[in-house]
Amino acid sequence: MPGKFERLFKTRKPVIAMVHFGALPGSPLHDAEAGLPGLLAGVRKDLKALQDAGVDAVMFGNENDRPYEFKVDTASTATMAYIIGQVRHEITVPFGVNVLWDPMATVALGAATGASFAREIFTGTHASDMGMWLPDAGAAMRYRDRLGRKDLALMYNISAEFAWSLDQRSLPDRARSAVFSSIPDAILVSGVITGEAAALSDLEAVKRVVPEVPVLANTGVKHATVADVMKIADGCVVGSSLKVDGDTWNAVDPARAKDFMDKARKARGD
Repeated sequence: MPGKFERLFKTRKPVIAMVHFGALPGSPLHDAEAGLPGLLAGVRKDLKALQDAGVDAVMFGNENDRPYEFKVDTASTATMAYIIGQVRHEITVPFGVNVLWDPMATVALGAATGASFAREIFTGTHASDMGMWLPDAGAAMRYRDRLGRKDLALMYNISAEFAWSLDQRSLPDRARSAVFSSIPDAILVSGVITGEAAALSDLEAVKRVVPEVPVLANTGVKHATVADVMKIADGCVVGSSLKVDGDTWNAVDPARAKDFMDKARKARGD
């Protein structure tokens, strides 16, 4: 696994755990009474629980900002930057960012906060709950470079949640093409919705055609499946499985997070 990915993570097959923000100001589910202090308290609590559990990296995301947008309000990105800035001295592992579903905002947030990596849908054409999805990997990567962050690793989610690819090539063919045309630092394979697993056969097929690029499971990795996932993938992103009752919208459960990491370390032979 050459390049930024290898230099970034200090272990093989890293577990990247999600720190989900509460709904941000301006989004319909925002808790105005709790305000910024409430958002900060939630992020701080989850960050501590995940790091105490021994995750290899964390990623900050705005999963609660439903209905999702392609062009995110500037206030959302600014608020995420503020909160990350408040906990920056508490972060002890590599961290990444994802502003759903806006690649340019994601790159901007990564540059502003000193993140090591960023995740988004950078390629493809999709029909989705939010309408037509037309990302531009060339614009996002050039924006990253203009912001002086060529070191910011870009992780391409090639199977968008809440969407259907209008590109009827097979998933492996789309992965191979994205690697050739758009030079991702890692490829992510997802299920159809947050918290639902990517098929192991999809992971295997993608890894087979792009063996030189890290391929990670992006959604739905569970305690019972992490060993099987780690046999194929170069790591995983996990969120819902680490939450109270395995519910995406709950806080991180320290015991579930620790148990997951115990199983992940055993699976990769630590």
